[in-house]
Amino acid sequence: MRKITEVLRLDAQGLSQRQIALGTGMSKTAVREYLSRAERAGVCWPLREDMTAESLEALLFPPAVAVSAEQRPVPDWRAVHKELKRKDCHVTLRLLWLEWKQANPDGWRYSRFCYHYSQWLGVQDVVMRLSYAGGERMFVDFCGDKAPAWVDRASGEVHRDEVFVSVLGASGMIYAEACASQGLEWAWLRSPSRIT
Repeated sequence: MRKITEVLRLDAQGLSQRQIALGTGMSKTAVREYLSRAERAGVCWPLREDMTAESLEALLFPPAVAVSAEQRPVPDWRAVHKELKRKDCHVTLRLLWLEWKQANPDGWRYSRFCYHYSQWLGVQDVVMRLSYAGGERMFVDFCGDKAPAWVDRASGEVHRDEVFVSVLGASGMIYAEACASQGLEWAWLRSPSRIT
């Protein structure tokens, strides 16, 4: 407690956190933590005359409140899974956790969130894997995102092309090509003929 009071005293004198760390022999992280705890507790220098070391410790380091499993918020895993599968945006599990954590401050940390999601995912219905003989199937489609913009040197026109993708069913080999549009001529007549 004596180090904490010294940190508060030096902070009140206008010293930087680096200077306080050097003066007290503590790390900058510890100084920053003590100052943020004091700010949250409303403690500042000079301390009240009736404040003892025990009462200061109780203010700065309150006991952790245990939250029972029934009271802890649980995400809607179906909604999380559905958001991850959306093709129109780049959603990650971390982004979904950040949104959920903002709405539920008492919720799990990221590692626990991922653990429970994987547990939920593990008990879902198993999807049948399809296997194909070599040369039997080829899957073609356009990917959701357009290719990065490029400039035609001759005309100076800026283009954002569609990306045509083909995958062979047996080997999983991929072919991709930039196309001017998803129109019939580009998509389904020119690109597939170049694959074969």
